[in-house]
Amino acid sequence: MAEELADQPDKMAEELADQPGSAEFTFTDEQNQLRAAVRDFCAEFVDESAVRSAMESDPPYDAKVWARLGTELGVLGLSVPEADGGVGGTLVDQAVAVEQLGAALACGPLFGTVYLTIPALVAASSESELLGPLVEGTRTAAFAVADSAGAFDPSSVAVQATRDGESWTLSGTVERVVDAGAADVILVAANGPDGIGLFAIDAGDVAVQRIPLTTLDLTRPQATVGLVDAAATLIAGPDEAERVIGHALAVGAALLAVEQVGAAQHLLDLAVAYAKARLQFGRPIGSFQAVKHRLADDLVALEHARSTAYHAVWALTDGTDDPALVTSIAQATCSAAFTRVATDAIQVHGGIGFTWEHQAHLYYKRAYTDAALLGSAEQHRARVAELVLDVAPDKGAPRVATGMPR
Repeated sequence: MAEELADQPDKMAEELADQPGSAEFTFTDEQNQLRAAVRDFCAEFVDESAVRSAMESDPPYDAKVWARLGTELGVLGLSVPEADGGVGGTLVDQAVAVEQLGAALACGPLFGTVYLTIPALVAASSESELLGPLVEGTRTAAFAVADSAGAFDPSSVAVQATRDGESWTLSGTVERVVDAGAADVILVAANGPDGIGLFAIDAGDVAVQRIPLTTLDLTRPQATVGLVDAAATLIAGPDEAERVIGHALAVGAALLAVEQVGAAQHLLDLAVAYAKARLQFGRPIGSFQAVKHRLADDLVALEHARSTAYHAVWALTDGTDDPALVTSIAQATCSAAFTRVATDAIQVHGGIGFTWEHQAHLYYKRAYTDAALLGSAEQHRARVAELVLDVAPDKGAPRVATGMPR
């Protein structure tokens, strides 16, 4: 059963290929090869010992491994146009790599750099010199934009932008910014004289204060960012800032959902393998209904989550569906599935699953952290109800400001 679960992505593609009118939902040979390459890379350089070492380091990731992801594998900018220094692939290509990085619980500023900042820079109409180094893995980024349940809420912007000729300075505070502690550059939304703009600041500037926060998931650190007249560069002006930020949040939500699928798949594989090997009363515990039915239900939940995650990615790629709707469906489904699988995996492992030495707790913490980023499952379900059923919106679930990249 463990081997069957490991092959689920490939089997899903084969099954979809046999369905009429579903050619656009199949993985290409190149994408399957990409999946295998990233999986092999992670097995060699991002194993459990590497994750444990990285999460206790400062910065909390291996800079050399991160650079290899950018230069050797080219997976940090798969959906970035070649003219901007990327590979020139699609968001689906990016998602295929992200799923494998999620399965390995890869440490590094994926959330801040790949999920949010790079999509924002690509969506902006102005050219940016920041993209090249971020794609190559020589620099890292964080996205200091306060979201409300995964949506951009202009009223939540607390940073003020001041203009002096062609120069800008920012002052204010943004709470709980993922990857801010190790970022080289930070994108910040700020209120300017003409409206909200998106700016880039040098994280090493003396006018930038980063206060590390104690978080549940040590593999995904957060910090409070304080700015006092910090020099900034305008990335997107008031005429397009909401579109750019909305697009970045939509892409970030879709990629986060794919990451959750990859991590949940790994955990389910672990639980199935343990259930086949662990004996109780002379029989594998996987033969007992209480265990095998739990794992079967987890598989159903995981496959449902995988379908919604990749549907969101494909929809964002070709603009075939409402970004707010597809990403909320994906986040609601994938957050619930990952936390369920994480909880059940620990239960199946029994006493050893609760120990610090076992890797299950690392995924458990990632599951509940991811479920709180960019909106909870409950908040996204409320947004889906608003969009589909035309019900009154919940205060905690405003509409997403969306926009496709240029």
